[in-house]
Amino acid sequence: MHPAFQAFLADTAAPSGAGGDPMQLVIMIAVTVGVFYFVVFRPQQKSQKELKTLVSSLKKGDEVFTQSGIIGVVALVEDQTVLLDVGGGTKLKVLKNTVAGAWKPAAATAPKQEKK
Repeated sequence: MHPAFQAFLADTAAPSGAGGDPMQLVIMIAVTVGVFYFVVFRPQQKSQKELKTLVSSLKKGDEVFTQSGIIGVVALVEDQTVLLDVGGGTKLKVLKNTVAGAWKPAAATAPKQEKK
């Protein structure tokens, strides 16, 4: 083994007999779990709740999009399905749980004119 690599390993090795405080480990794990909850789980639960509210309050005339990317206007709401008018006289019957959200088309933004 190369002497420089041996020196590196000797410097990075944990000192013998240094066990550390077990309470410190518990605190670090609790902090990690807390951060993970607030960064991942809570926002996901919030968005799921909003989607559930949207799907349960669907009514005729709402413009929605599905998980497969179909955009349409709600023509009829049944117990488990929704009839979407996708334009051109075409109507599709889709399951309520495939509705991904309310469709809000992006506003046409005029290009900004630079001042010279």
